[in-house]
Amino acid sequence: MTPADYDKAYEENEISLKGIVGFGVGLFLLIVITFFLMHFFLKGLYEARAELAPPANPMQMTQKEMLPPEPRLQAAPGFGVDGPNGRINLELREPQAEYRELVKIWNDILKNGKKDKTTGVMTVMPINEAKEKFLASAPKAKSGPEAEKLAADSKMFFSDANSGRIASETRR
Repeated sequence: MTPADYDKAYEENEISLKGIVGFGVGLFLLIVITFFLMHFFLKGLYEARAELAPPANPMQMTQKEMLPPEPRLQAAPGFGVDGPNGRINLELREPQAEYRELVKIWNDILKNGKKDKTTGVMTVMPINEAKEKFLASAPKAKSGPEAEKLAADSKMFFSDANSGRIASETRR
């Protein structure tokens, strides 16, 4: 313990600048060394993680499989229509674009028919060609009591009066 000097109006400061600078330099060096040690430690962990990574999952979904089912929002990724010549991308188009593209596809099928890509056989005929083919086969109409009963039964329907148990009322 240092005796107090009562002749001075202040207390003498015994802290030296050398001690403060020495502490600051030591603290700085400790921080820098810690930074480099952590850098090499994390680098080693990332390398070890890459080596231990499991192989790719064979059941993992593709990008197309991860998309939600149709219909999707017009601005959503993957919004489009599957046409005869591949996928038609309709992202960021007007809301009616899907309907217009489908009408084009449907009208083309009704007008020209549709062929199977693998065999080349016509799977959907144009309506006029199908009518001609059907009428050329000379279909025979059923006649007799069975046909009349079938025609009469086709006009009957289930009503609320009999709790839907039997077809009881006739369509007019």
